[in-house]
Amino acid sequence: MRLTEKQKRFADYYVENPNASEAARKAGYSPKTAYRIGQENMQKPAIRAYIDERLKELEGERVASQQEVMEFLTSVMRGEVTEPVPILDGDGTQRVVNLIPSAAARKSAAEQIGKRYGMWTEKKELDITGAVTFVDDIGDEDEA
Repeated sequence: MRLTEKQKRFADYYVENPNASEAARKAGYSPKTAYRIGQENMQKPAIRAYIDERLKELEGERVASQQEVMEFLTSVMRGEVTEPVPILDGDGTQRVVNLIPSAAARKSAAEQIGKRYGMWTEKKELDITGAVTFVDDIGDEDEA
């Protein structure tokens, strides 16, 4: 199903602000029916698909993916990135020098990567056979 121009405007406004009634009003639907139309539009598969596609595009543009984050942390850990740091020249002026991350920053990146992969959790495998017995060795409060 192809979207009408009004449905497309509705979906675009909904992506900006996920309020179906508001998106319907901005798209040109009657304020009296905006709530109902907004709800109906959100149930239409073609409109939902368009909204999902637009959100995915925006996510790709604005939000770092897991892969991107892991690659950045790896490059920090390996000292492949540099950071501009102002340094005094000695004659009262500063210059900017690109330095590799400190050992502490590189260690932090390595720890974050390790946490992601569960490297720091101790894993023990236990094989227990037999019955479990509960022993009530706590006396009654009245016996004291």
